[in-house]
Amino acid sequence: MNAAPADQIRLLDVQALDARLSRLAHRRKSLPEHAEIESLTKDLTQLRDLLVAAQTEESDTSREQTKAEQDVDQVRQRAVRDQQRLDSGAVTSPKDLENLQREIVSLAKRQGDLEDVVLEVMERRESAQERVAELTERVSSVQAKADDATARRDVAEQELDAETATLTKERELLSATVPADLLKLYEKLRVQQGGVGAARLFQRRCEGCQLELNITEVNEVRAASPDTVLRCENCRRILVRTSESGL
Repeated sequence: MNAAPADQIRLLDVQALDARLSRLAHRRKSLPEHAEIESLTKDLTQLRDLLVAAQTEESDTSREQTKAEQDVDQVRQRAVRDQQRLDSGAVTSPKDLENLQREIVSLAKRQGDLEDVVLEVMERRESAQERVAELTERVSSVQAKADDATARRDVAEQELDAETATLTKERELLSATVPADLLKLYEKLRVQQGGVGAARLFQRRCEGCQLELNITEVNEVRAASPDTVLRCENCRRILVRTSESGL
């Protein structure tokens, strides 16, 4: 393949733009905010799961407390009615009086036991409420950090995207000045060779693979026409000659 030396030099300029675009893509992918957001999102998920569990416990203990208080109220009301019957003198039978008094004593004990249950449930509910408050605050704090990291990431991405768009346009204009067959070969090699399809020959060294040409290869390059598109014998990239090639 042949191409004017100036076209080959422009190919190096295209390669330089592609290298910059690759670095921008790597920077965008490697922004520290990505890892920060991922970590914070993981923390948020765990905290929200804990918060849901605490809220469920608080709701369950609330219903449990209501039920226990209702049980206490029922026993209290029954005890009041029994005491009123006893105080009214309506019960005159000694046996009935004895049964009524025994029941009042039994209800008092039952009420005391149920009130202990209410206190125990209230303590558990208060603990759950404190846990809900704590976790709600922690979720809010981590969410604020995640929002801040997301905002910083978005700003960084916008800046990189703007620079990428500018370089992409520049590359389009420059590549349009390179012969189609040369550009096609370059694009093929760039895919095969990790993003570098063309390299400068600098002081007898290929800047693609960083290997120095041996004397035979140097003589072959010297003998080649300036229009000849050379390939590095080691890495097979397009080898572009310049005034600094050391020939």
